[in-house]
Amino acid sequence: MAEPPAPPAFPGLSPEERRLVEALRARDENAFMELIDRYQASLVRVAMMYVGSRAVAEDVVAETWLGVLRGIDGFQGRSSLRTWIYRILTNTAKTRAQRERRSVPFASLGDGDDGPAVDPDRFLPPGDPAAGAWASPPRGWDDLPEATLLSAETRSVIDAAIDQLPPTQREVIRLRDVEGFSSGEVRALLELSETNQRVLLHRARSKVRAALERYLSEDTA
Repeated sequence: MAEPPAPPAFPGLSPEERRLVEALRARDENAFMELIDRYQASLVRVAMMYVGSRAVAEDVVAETWLGVLRGIDGFQGRSSLRTWIYRILTNTAKTRAQRERRSVPFASLGDGDDGPAVDPDRFLPPGDPAAGAWASPPRGWDDLPEATLLSAETRSVIDAAIDQLPPTQREVIRLRDVEGFSSGEVRALLELSETNQRVLLHRARSKVRAALERYLSEDTA
């Protein structure tokens, strides 16, 4: 009787990620360049959450890619390939920030915070399919043209509001809402519980929305 086929390597990875891992282990330069094209810009943005300049962030990303090449043979697929790469990045960035004395330890859940900047009742509650969205939108929101909401100036207001958040809130909202990471990926990268991640994200979003509401109110006054 023929033996059953061996289970595929890295059963937790998607076929696309398995292809990339196998190609990287075979030292396929095209696969490496594919990863760089896919993640380089995002990695730089994430690195800049920890270090003080784009130049240093780019150095951190270069170190990250070296770490990927050195570590790919030992990659066990316990997380997605993307999460593994970004974990190397965050560890490298935090080490660099500590060397430059710019590291801020992860804050506690309270984060020095005095509560949401916007009344929680103005958002749809957990369990609602649209949880976290406005239940009571900012005044004048519905009357504004889409071009206003998507303008570079509006984006700068959002970016400035994010930059002013406490460190952990800033990291969570940038990873979730700017870089598009899932809740599970953010928990793995930042070593947060599900509850902590959810609360930190809600607080961050409420403050950003408050800043955006002030800006839009001024714009329509």
